[in-house]
Amino acid sequence: MVSRFAQWTLDVRDVRRQAEFWSAALGYEIEFGRDGDAHLWPPDGGLSVWLQPTTEPKAGKNRDHPDLIAADGDVEAEVERLLELGASRADVGQTGDEGFTVLADPEGNEFCVLHRRG
Repeated sequence: MVSRFAQWTLDVRDVRRQAEFWSAALGYEIEFGRDGDAHLWPPDGGLSVWLQPTTEPKAGKNRDHPDLIAADGDVEAEVERLLELGASRADVGQTGDEGFTVLADPEGNEFCVLHRRG
């Protein structure tokens, strides 16, 4: 018996703003909960995202983060699209030779866009 990933959970201060960002970034449907949370559902039944509210600000670099890929393979266009949605470039000590671009969501949570699959 083994475990499988079911969802990515993220503590956020502005659930609505973060839900809008991640929904647009991933193409997921938003379902707002009664407790001020939001669940984002993928169209294909894959990994879901749960945004749970917190009053605490983010502090320091994330110890884990999602790695995204450009579905159509155009990494530069995808990075630009994410920046237009509200992401920002993030410096976590990268040298420039990495096979990924580091971005942060509107609340500063880092994530990467991989330059190639695997």
